[in-house]
Amino acid sequence: MNGEAGTIERPGGHMLRVIESERLTLVAATRELVAADLAGRAALSAGLKADVGLEWPPDLFSTTVMRVIQEQLRDDSEIGWSAWYLLQREQGEQKLVGICQFKGRPDTAGSVEIAYSMLASHRNKGFATEAVARLVQWALGHQAVREVCAETLPYRRHSIRVLEKLGFCFAGPGSEQGVVRYVLREPAGR
Repeated sequence: MNGEAGTIERPGGHMLRVIESERLTLVAATRELVAADLAGRAALSAGLKADVGLEWPPDLFSTTVMRVIQEQLRDDSEIGWSAWYLLQREQGEQKLVGICQFKGRPDTAGSVEIAYSMLASHRNKGFATEAVARLVQWALGHQAVREVCAETLPYRRHSIRVLEKLGFCFAGPGSEQGVVRYVLREPAGR
């Protein structure tokens, strides 16, 4: 699998950017999808054509965070550099299991930051690792990206384990008090 994204068409001619992994379809958030998310599970389910369970939304992706994402997506060039909905494919059905987010386009140094959160019932199943791996591959496939970073709290061992499995290295304190930073740099000779 390369890092390229494909598209799928939804009713009304809406095209959604998607990336496939072994068990997941990652769908890039749009203003319309985030508006549906903010409107409730039924609207999001219709927009994604996926089951959205009662657990939604996952930790760390509150209404406030989703409104920030919605504002970011006012610029269409941010699609892909914002949130990605994680849909598990199983027996011909799709179920929303989590969300990842790039916190914007690469900065002038070529760095992008990624965040992620899984629904509690879908943790410890490898979904976060699978999704972050595909999004890192997608990001590093862009010439402007030199590194992907992530920040977390030092007691979030599961989150840190995802990063370590993917080759991220501890890089010291993060941008906020008590937060630590991990970085994965582009392969040499790219």
